[in-house]
Amino acid sequence: MSQNNNQAPLATSRKIKFSLVWVVPIIVAILAIYLGWKAISNAGPTITISFETADGIVSGQTQVKSKSVVLGTVKSVSLSKDMRHVDVQIAMTGRASSVITDKARFWVVRPRFNGASISGLETLISGAYIAFDPGNYKSGKKQRYFVGLESPPGVRSGQPGTTYVLATDNLGSLGEGAPVFYRDIVVGEVLNYDMPAGGIGPILLHIFVKKPYDSYLHHTSAFWNVSGIKLGFGATGLNVQLQSMQALMSGGIAFDELDRPLIAAGKESRKEELIPADTQFILYSDQEAAENSRYHDNVPLVTYVTSSVKGLSKGSRVTLFGLQIGTVKDVSLIIDAKAKQTRAKITMDIQPNRVFTFQKKYDAATLALITKSLIANGMKATVASDNFLFGSSLIALNFVDMKKPIAPQTEGNTLVIPSQAGGMDGIMASMSTVASKIAAMPLDQMGENINNLLAHTDDKLNSPDVAKTLKAMRQTMQNMSDLSKKLNQGATPLMKQLPEMSRQLDQTLKNANKLLASYGGDTDFNRNLQSMIVQLSETARSLRFLSDFMTQHPSALITGRK
Repeated sequence: MSQNNNQAPLATSRKIKFSLVWVVPIIVAILAIYLGWKAISNAGPTITISFETADGIVSGQTQVKSKSVVLGTVKSVSLSKDMRHVDVQIAMTGRASSVITDKARFWVVRPRFNGASISGLETLISGAYIAFDPGNYKSGKKQRYFVGLESPPGVRSGQPGTTYVLATDNLGSLGEGAPVFYRDIVVGEVLNYDMPAGGIGPILLHIFVKKPYDSYLHHTSAFWNVSGIKLGFGATGLNVQLQSMQALMSGGIAFDELDRPLIAAGKESRKEELIPADTQFILYSDQEAAENSRYHDNVPLVTYVTSSVKGLSKGSRVTLFGLQIGTVKDVSLIIDAKAKQTRAKITMDIQPNRVFTFQKKYDAATLALITKSLIANGMKATVASDNFLFGSSLIALNFVDMKKPIAPQTEGNTLVIPSQAGGMDGIMASMSTVASKIAAMPLDQMGENINNLLAHTDDKLNSPDVAKTLKAMRQTMQNMSDLSKKLNQGATPLMKQLPEMSRQLDQTLKNANKLLASYGGDTDFNRNLQSMIVQLSETARSLRFLSDFMTQHPSALITGRK
């Protein structure tokens, strides 16, 4: 019994039971494995973008977005080895792996003001971010290093529309983002421009026109610059042309179909065809220059003037009866040392389509023949004022009366049209000619002669002969008055007075002739005195006849002349 009591009890095995304490670590491990797998599966490539500056880019915060969807986050920002730019490393997401090709473009979105518009204002609160445009990634190749854009691109991938090229000599105020107008509607914008090699040649502007407005563009369309404000004076007064405030600040381009009214009226037909992308057009300085471009048939003319051509320049109008029929091509000075003559040479182009209808076409020979006929019938060119306020001039073609037709002259294939002074220059030239003729007159000598004449006249009038003549004439008139009285009293006294009156009248004539001989000269006084002497002679002759008749027939006073 003691042995049994001293033996240890047999050990029994106990089943291990699952503890709830292990649930939490297991779940955490599973989540860690899942998140790790998800992070690895969602992780995309790491790319490097080079920017000029890292303004607004913060490591670990700045995101890469496309259409407001996050596609990556900036990992680090560092200076390049040459310290000329910054390299930004970005961890892209897995969904962006297939679209990161050499067609992709990156730029920093921050508040911008380019004159045309204000963009990126939302980044004032949310901060700057890097925008991403994949481009045509299907045709691109994989790439991990990019050069970022300093400004947003004008056209994003997937935006419907067409790009075109405009050639211009001067860029003016046009820049990236400048609007493109069609009938006052914004239908596109300027993308960028290319300077010519070596600075020789036109500047090429690249523009984008959105759909469906790109279908409105045809081969007969024209582009012109609408930047700024255009002021002018016309028949209705002051004209102010302003496309929009946007075009005023950043410049702008407009295009339209120049022959649209004729096409709408059915007077012209046009093939409906789309203009291929990157087709090149000419960018004209204004709408007037664009409208002038549709006149392709030109008749060259040249004229020479000796008056002032101030205000006349290339592009000035050529008018006929006030209607524009052409433009001035060049104004130059011609000095002919042999002929000792200096003239201004004006070359111009006459567009017959401004006069004749567009339906009727004329060949060059017919147009030249018509112009020759006009010149032969008196058509001449005159430099006239176009605008007194701005001092611009034009060439006015006028017709003058010709006694006989003139033969038109030519310089090679160019017709020479005669010129004549006109406007203020013509008036001043006429006044100068009159002044020259007046200056050539011997005014000093004429004044001396007049003074001498007046002095001699005073001497003659105050001379004793004139006084004696006037006294005799006064006596004659008194005698004639007495004769009239005596005729009323009777014939007998009259008969006695007639011989005495005749004698006195003869004496008066002698004194008058003596005075006339002493005075001389071709003057008004001399002519009046001669007229008076003639009348006195006739009076004396009548008195003698009367005296002789009354002596022979005294009864005639009663019975009358038989």
